[in-house]
Amino acid sequence: MVFAHFIVGNTRSFTVSDWAQDIALAASKGIDAFALNVGRDDYEASKVADAFTAAADTGFKLFLSFDMTSLPCSGAGDATTLRNYILNYDTHPSQLKYNGKSLVSTFGGEYCTFGTGNLNQGWMNAVKTGMPPIHFIPAFFIDPGAFEGMTVMDGAFNWNSGWPSGASDGNFDSDNNYVAHLEGRTYMANFSPWFFTHYGANSFNKNFIFRADDWHFSHRWELIIANRDVVGLVEAVTWNDFGESHYLGPRHGDQAGSEAWTNGYDHTDWLDLLSYYIEAYKTGIYPSIEKDRIFLWARLSPAAANAPDSVGKPNHWDWTQDYLWAVVLLTAPAQVQLSCGTTRNTYTVPAGLSRLQLPFSQSCSVQASVIRDDLTTLTLAPNGFNFQTNPSSYNFNAFVAASP
Repeated sequence: MVFAHFIVGNTRSFTVSDWAQDIALAASKGIDAFALNVGRDDYEASKVADAFTAAADTGFKLFLSFDMTSLPCSGAGDATTLRNYILNYDTHPSQLKYNGKSLVSTFGGEYCTFGTGNLNQGWMNAVKTGMPPIHFIPAFFIDPGAFEGMTVMDGAFNWNSGWPSGASDGNFDSDNNYVAHLEGRTYMANFSPWFFTHYGANSFNKNFIFRADDWHFSHRWELIIANRDVVGLVEAVTWNDFGESHYLGPRHGDQAGSEAWTNGYDHTDWLDLLSYYIEAYKTGIYPSIEKDRIFLWARLSPAAANAPDSVGKPNHWDWTQDYLWAVVLLTAPAQVQLSCGTTRNTYTVPAGLSRLQLPFSQSCSVQASVIRDDLTTLTLAPNGFNFQTNPSSYNFNAFVAASP
């Protein structure tokens, strides 16, 4: 199964119909459930209730992912919030069940003891003792070697597997390390398409990128699919975390002060490419291509450019290169042309999926086309896809576009 991490804290203004809209869109792309990231804000419980109302009778599932960077967990009484959430939805028809048990996850929580002085016992008391049976797959940020003594864990979610850890491309080493220490328990991998956050010292004080070059979107999925025999579950991070720029869903609700780098940067054109890979992961067979498609994404300014931006250049800015990244799905061989201003490359491309790139060197507008038998059969010239060498601010978010 494939899930999408959903920040309930960004849904203060959501109605049931907003939830229904996102649920319908996610389900149409092959996503099975939302992992509802819940924290301490008072309004979140009512928004979780709205989500379950919207999901009822749709076949779409939901499960709780407790945000332990927000929820307290030092005393025994701190478990009450978690236990109430689990009890409230355990029998709901939209609660995701795994091996007949409610699936429950976390973001963090490796420091939680719930008054016991022991991580494993603390979590056991909090979510399992005297409770309906759950399948507990937390994202604890600990050495996987410690998993072998963590009897409360029915599996693990490897949050940091979603991006490379440095200036080179990602690999499957972190995933293999988790699998090796889970001893047959459920492994949940992270897929994430991007990462850029740009909060100043007067806000969340987070200003950095993770590398997403070299078609990271495709590369990560292809690693997961090649190792699908050990990847029981995949969680896409995220559906709606706008502040970290890895959102896949539509921009509505609370954008968490990210408007400076998310307004005008819609990511939903990635969803059909996501759907292509989800089908391959679930079935083990890449789907047949019935229509030529072009998917494009890039930053819209040079990584090394200087801008009059009080927040400053993001950390790790030098981990990324100035390229247009393209994935094309072709029903038959063709030529594909990528251009931006006077920079133009034409590639002879076979049927199937191909990855192409074009370097940026000047202010220009992006265009792509498919040429077959000397006829241009598809052209994509996205409105707003303009590379600017002298930006007014540091925006390392991805501009995403796809042909219909």
